[in-house]
Amino acid sequence: MIPPRSRRYSGADGAEVELPKGDVTEGVVRVGGTVRRPHQEQSWAVAAYLDHLEAVGFDGSPRFLGLDEQGRDVLTFLDGDVAGDDLPPWALTDALLASVARLVRRLHEASAGYVPVEPFPQQSVAQDEFELVSHLDVTPQNTVVRGGEAVGLVDFDLAGPTTRLIDSFNTAMHWVPLRAPADLRHDLDQLARLRVFADAYGWTAEERAGLAEFGAQRADLSYRRMKLRAETLGGGWERMWREGVGDLIRRRGEWLRANAEGIARALR
Repeated sequence: MIPPRSRRYSGADGAEVELPKGDVTEGVVRVGGTVRRPHQEQSWAVAAYLDHLEAVGFDGSPRFLGLDEQGRDVLTFLDGDVAGDDLPPWALTDALLASVARLVRRLHEASAGYVPVEPFPQQSVAQDEFELVSHLDVTPQNTVVRGGEAVGLVDFDLAGPTTRLIDSFNTAMHWVPLRAPADLRHDLDQLARLRVFADAYGWTAEERAGLAEFGAQRADLSYRRMKLRAETLGGGWERMWREGVGDLIRRRGEWLRANAEGIARALR
């Protein structure tokens, strides 16, 4: 396989269809069976990681095809449904939640043993322990669904070295979701859904017992990281901070600590 840095895409062009912009990355378009994304600092590391996933047979991620004439990253398009910010009813079923957990578990199994051949940007606040490389942003907006089941992941912009528990908890945080009830947009039984995710992913008894405090500590860290990114990177990071993401993160941590006993009981 040609190394990512030497790969150029010369496939047929066509009409560009703008795809929903993420919280940070804009200018993502679909051209036929490809997606074109602005080239970024982490692009080569992500491309090499996607090559690894392809080599081991993981079918739930896009393939990196190279750079186009405009210097954009070109990836294969994963066909299916992706939820918007206002989640539709089909995105809130327990069956889909369980399939998301299984997809992340498959990703972790495919990622095991991969040693980055290109450097990922380092976290400026408390770099995660390295157990494996993973997605780290498995939100409903980054998950491809077909027939009510999660089948693929897109937008690997935040991928990097981490642990299975960090990435799986982060996924549950977005999908259950885990946040203060006042911040919920839908009437959901959070503890019941958390149990669905835990069982489908396969968290250990030890992980379940300490999950609330683990999540609260991650919220503390996330607050510090988001604040620094808003102050130093601006753009979408600054906009999210201005819109109150820091307060939401703090309320999540407080809710997790206040409900630690109930969470542990629900997961036993």
